[in-house]
Amino acid sequence: MSIRHGLLALLERGPRYGSQLRTEFESRTGSTWPLNVGQVYTTLNRLERDGMVAQGGEDDAGHTLYAITDNGRTELRTWFEKPVDRTSPARDELAIKLAMAVGAPGVDIRAVIQSQRRHTVKAMQDYTRLKAQALLAVEGGGARERDDVAWLLVLEQLIFQTEAEARWLDHCESRLIRLSATAATGAPASAPAAPAAPAAAPNGPTAPAAPSTSIAPGTSIP
Repeated sequence: MSIRHGLLALLERGPRYGSQLRTEFESRTGSTWPLNVGQVYTTLNRLERDGMVAQGGEDDAGHTLYAITDNGRTELRTWFEKPVDRTSPARDELAIKLAMAVGAPGVDIRAVIQSQRRHTVKAMQDYTRLKAQALLAVEGGGARERDDVAWLLVLEQLIFQTEAEARWLDHCESRLIRLSATAATGAPASAPAAPAAPAAAPNGPTAPAAPSTSIAPGTSIP
């Protein structure tokens, strides 16, 4: 997440002070990525050092205001126009956990996957409820409509992300079952059956159905 570019985008709307920027950032993202004032001011200091923002006096309450510079606007335009780099993906704790669990003594990989699946589906259901609330806010209009639309887009990304994670967990379980069967029989594993159609979730992507197969506790995965 680029805090610096997020702050530049908010400053393009006009001078702001630190805690105001934090509040507006969290309003846009629904506090999905909460900031503390220290992070904001540390980032502002670096942006000022790099010539992208400048202090612009104080407001009536004595807060130091920061304003975006021409260099900052150029940096912001470049950020908006340049695709997010996916060639070096961020480390994913869940992927690392499952990778380390394979073959680890005393670890029931079935329990790890199923526990995570329950958590992931619960998160997707929570996001879906929040999406319904955000849609009501957007359709109702009002002074904060821009923030409501921004939060709706973030929520939909989270829903799609958790849906993909749940499907990936189903795939992991099926993959491990096939590998276990191959190790036991010495024969190539057959192609898995197509997954059942997931049940529809209200106001959001479909929730994945639980897989019909399972791994026996203590199964050794080569």
